[in-house]
Amino acid sequence: MVSTFTRLLADSRRALFTMLGVLAVIWLVQLVNWMDDYGLSTEYGLRSQRLDELPDMFTMPLLHGSWDHIEANSWPLFAFGFLSAYRGMAKFLWVSLVILVSGGLTIWLFERPEAVTVGASGMVYGYFGYVVLRGVLDRNLLDAAIGIVIAAVYSYLLIGVLPVSEGISWLGHLGGLLGGLVGAWLFRNRGPRTATAAAPAPAAAGAAGPRADLHKQLDDLGL
Repeated sequence: MVSTFTRLLADSRRALFTMLGVLAVIWLVQLVNWMDDYGLSTEYGLRSQRLDELPDMFTMPLLHGSWDHIEANSWPLFAFGFLSAYRGMAKFLWVSLVILVSGGLTIWLFERPEAVTVGASGMVYGYFGYVVLRGVLDRNLLDAAIGIVIAAVYSYLLIGVLPVSEGISWLGHLGGLLGGLVGAWLFRNRGPRTATAAAPAPAAAGAAGPRADLHKQLDDLGL
């Protein structure tokens, strides 16, 4: 019990510092970009259907078109990123790569050639999709509960994957969301649930099931 809680606490601490570091880098880039009259956005933003532009999918999330743009992305990026990372940094990095590539390729394949796309909102949508689906696929009741709450509170975000707002990269949102869902499936926990790893004793058979799973996970967290 102690080791599980200690590991979760350590992973949460790493997730916190990682996302604070990511935000610090994005805001520093924004400051430089603003001082350069947003020349970085023009140079390293993503344009579609040009092979030489493909590497810019990796710089696109660091760039924003205005202070309002970066402010709108920062809080959900931190919150969803932390919830995506607190179960382990290695899986988080792989999921982030899937989201980044999925969102970038969607923009590169289908966006208008004259458009230059920047912003971390594709990552926001990707982490959102990952957090919502992860608990279900991992058969983890606590993570599933977190996913349900996130889905209920932030369901309005799904409007952003529709072409309803001028100047908003709905393709990046859609590609990021799909990447997060795919990442949740690719990196799901394929092991058996702890509560069903061994057959229960006859006297305790009635205790097995979802309630026993929840009690076991609460015990693991020291709650």
